[in-house]
Amino acid sequence: MTSFELPAGHSVSTDPDRLDREAVHRWLSEGAYWALGRPRAKQELAIDHSLNFGLYEDASGAQVGYARVVTDRATFAWLCDVFIAPGARGRGLGTALAAAVRDELAALGLRRVLLATGDAHEVYARVGFAPLALPEKWMVLGEQ
Repeated sequence: MTSFELPAGHSVSTDPDRLDREAVHRWLSEGAYWALGRPRAKQELAIDHSLNFGLYEDASGAQVGYARVVTDRATFAWLCDVFIAPGARGRGLGTALAAAVRDELAALGLRRVLLATGDAHEVYARVGFAPLALPEKWMVLGEQ
């Protein structure tokens, strides 16, 4: 699998205390097609019950990206809510953040990591994600 370095001057942290929760909520509830209108209280619960990845500019400490993983930390994970701030796009940060998540999860020895995307297949393919081989085996309860 290809390794992706974060662009110089950036770092990733899983420390939930570093998250700019207000920015994350604004990004997702106002700018992410899958989370438009998500209430702040629901976003807070999602953060509190997930493994979170913040992407930061080292010089300013400002958060410029976010990813969330729902996992049992033993067998399964779902990567979701991946978002790069509009002003930080176009520098490879999304791919680098997805690779950082992949690498962090690899240490857990999970059987499967899933995600759903309507528009960023090429970003995730670069770090090893592929379409479901047997989609007929999968089912969903709720929104599709």
